[in-house]
This record gives sequence, structure tokens and C-alpha cells, in this order.
Amino acid sequence: MSFDSLGLNADILRAVTEQGYSEPTPVQRQAIPVVLAGRDLMASAQTGTGKTAGFTLPLLQKLSSSDTNPKGRRPVRALILTPTRELAAQVAENVRDYSKYLNIRSLVVFGGVSINPQMMKLRSGVDVLIATPGRLLDLEHQNAVDLSQVEILVLDEADRMLDMGFIHDIRRVLAKLPAKRQNLLFSATFSDEIRGLASKLLHNPEEVSVARRNTASEQIAQHVHFVDKKRKRELLSFLIGRDNWQQVLVFTRTKHGANHLTEQLSKDGITAAAIHGNKSQGARTRALSDFKEGKIRVLVATDIAARGIDISELPHVVNYELPNVPEDYVHRIGRTGRAAATGEALSLVCVDEHKLLRDIERLLKREIPRIAVDGYEPDPTIKAEPIINGRQQRGGGGRGAPQGNRGGGQGNSRGGERSNASGERSQSTGQRRPSAGAGRGAKPEGAGGAARNKTRQRRSNPA
Repeated sequence: MSFDSLGLNADILRAVTEQGYSEPTPVQRQAIPVVLAGRDLMASAQTGTGKTAGFTLPLLQKLSSSDTNPKGRRPVRALILTPTRELAAQVAENVRDYSKYLNIRSLVVFGGVSINPQMMKLRSGVDVLIATPGRLLDLEHQNAVDLSQVEILVLDEADRMLDMGFIHDIRRVLAKLPAKRQNLLFSATFSDEIRGLASKLLHNPEEVSVARRNTASEQIAQHVHFVDKKRKRELLSFLIGRDNWQQVLVFTRTKHGANHLTEQLSKDGITAAAIHGNKSQGARTRALSDFKEGKIRVLVATDIAARGIDISELPHVVNYELPNVPEDYVHRIGRTGRAAATGEALSLVCVDEHKLLRDIERLLKREIPRIAVDGYEPDPTIKAEPIINGRQQRGGGGRGAPQGNRGGGQGNSRGGERSNASGERSQSTGQRRPSAGAGRGAKPEGAGGAARNKTRQRRSNPA
């Protein structure tokens, strides 16, 4: 099946072709016709499957086919809500790329930067507004944005919005929208909380699911290496040097841990930068841009700050520390193996993280293969049998999930980043909101960054 068969107009098809895409992904094949038909949609797809184009392309088609105010001030006709700044910037780049040959204006707004330039741009009128909930409510409170003519609402990564505590902000935004509108909800999972939100938001929705709940892409080679906590940095530097890794995304649980690791890698002669909620917006933007362009080899990130990072053919993701919440493991490793690309995800696991590893393997319903690196022996305390389908198996040969009931050393809260993040503070309510990540410097999904990627084979699916 080609994009031509989905009912998209020639201008959109031209833009898609220029991005190097020819065949839609499964979620695009299912979602685009539903959106074009005007139906509400509840879609679940694992990261990297092209969901952004799944709602962006038909949304642009609908807006371009009915210009309600050809000469007057443009009202906001489509609103896309995202949980983080990085994701907002990423979606905005996609909208701009795909609307290249359309008479469509778009704008992205999020916190961490001055609100005044955003207010000025809104005065001139925009068709598509991409926003984080906090900044959108601040703009609405100052009468800088009118949401009364929104025709299409998109909630992207709704599961993460709920995790980050945005449910009250979402409800406040919904109260500002017209009752008659098309609603599109995209989520990595269909949890009970998501279904509860969908029941109040969507009207007789079409349901699309292209992956089992909480699964990791089969295109990602996952491995675990057991290592003493004090030798993790040594092992990471060794692997980067021995295998000549030029682009690797490394996850830590806390902002302090991200800063410390970045300093250590730099001392090892490895160019690295950190991205997390305490970094200024300019620092986040520069770090992400430098990483995409190949100016630095390692980007060290926390879970929240990395949300929305999309880098063409990112080859390596390393869990320097396992996440406290198993679902975050799936989101982390989903930064690689996107679209048709393959990738590798390596987890460096110390004795304090054995329970976290068991929780992840229960979620995946399989054992993550163990490996040993030349010169680095696995942790000798690992003697338990593997976990398959959530149960301890016998006869595993001692290379399975570890025994013991130790925690992750950082408590069992929902990740070190969120518990003490420097969040956005609503100017209108004074309430603290979770921090997001980088902004305007983010490049479009699937756009690539490093010069070495330009010679690679063009991909077949949009982001």
C-alpha cells in the first residue's frame, strides 16, 4: 500500500515524498482513513511506529480542504496537546514539514521561554497550535488564545500526561473547547486510566492498536550486563571506545546522576552533554542539536527530559540505571529501533537493581538476554533462573533474572526526575507543573542529524 491510496491530496503527498517516505506504517494505514472520515480515534502504538504522521497528515488534509476564514484572522482550528516540550517541538516540526505546500500556519508554545513572543505570534492567527498544557492555560488566562473554534483536538502520549499529573489541566483545557469537535487520543498503552479518560472525551471512537500493551520493538536488540555499581562508568567508556560508538543515548534516574556521569565521561575524553529539567531551555536545545548533528557522542538524559527525542537511526541506548517504573524501560529503549531501523539497548545492572530488572522482565514476559563484555565479568551473585511469563522458571542455567528483593537505591517513587523536577509554574494558578525538555532546536521526527546518516538508505516510513 502506498500513501496515494489513503486519500491524501497532492500537496501533502509531495511533502511526504520529499521527506523520503513511500509506504505508510501499520498505524498510519489504520488511523489516516478514520481521521479523514471525521471519526473520533483511540489509537495505541509503540514508540517509533509513525503515529505522529498518523494524525498530522489527515489533520492537515481536513484543514486545507475547508478554509473557513480565507481573509480574516485565522482562528485555532486544530489543537495538539503534548506532555513535554521536546515532544511539542518534535510534532511542530512534523506539522511544518508536511504542510510545506499548504496555506497552513502553525505555532508551538511551551514553558521555559518568554511568553511574550508566543502571544505576539498568536495575534496574527494560527491554524494549528501545538502546546504543553501549562503554557496553553497561561496564554488562555491572559486572553492571548481563543479556543472556541477548535475543530480537531489531539492528545498525544496521553498515558504520559496522566503519569505527569496533567489530568486537571487537561480538564480545564477541555472546558474551553467547543462541544462539537473531532477528538484523537494517542497512547502507548490502553490502561484503565486511559480508557476512563477516553470514555469522557471520545464519542463512539474507532479503536486502533498495532502492538500489544507494554511491548518493546522486535527491531531492538536488548541485552543486560551485570556489573558492580562503581564500575558502570568504566564499562560504559570502555564500550564506547572499543566499539567506536558515535551516537549513544544514556539514561539515568536523577538529574544529579546525569550531570555527574556527563562530567566523568568528559574526563574520559568522550564528548557528552546532559539534558534534564534543571537545565535552561537554551542548554537543552543546544545539547539536543549537538547530539543530532554528531558534535557530541553521548547524550545523558532523565526519563522526562528525553520524552520526544527522535533521532534518525539512533544506534544505541544504554540504561546506566534502570528506571523505577517498568513501563519507562519500554519508552527508553524505544528511542532506538524506530521505523525501519534497528538498534541496540544495553542495561548496566548492579546488585541494587535486581528487583527492578525482575519487574521489567515480568512486564515484557520474557528474559532479557545476558551478555559478558571481554575484560568485564558478570556479577557473580546472579544465580537465579529466568523469568518467563511473569513466573520464576527452573533449570535456567543461572543466567536468568537475579534473586533478592533489593530496591533500586533511589526509592520506589515514579522516577527521580519527576519527584524533584523544576516544573513549569502556571502564571494563572501558581501550581507547579512537571518540567519538559528541549524546544525549538528539535528537528522533525525521522529527519536525521549527523552528517554520516545522509548517505544511508532513505527510509520508507514517516515519523
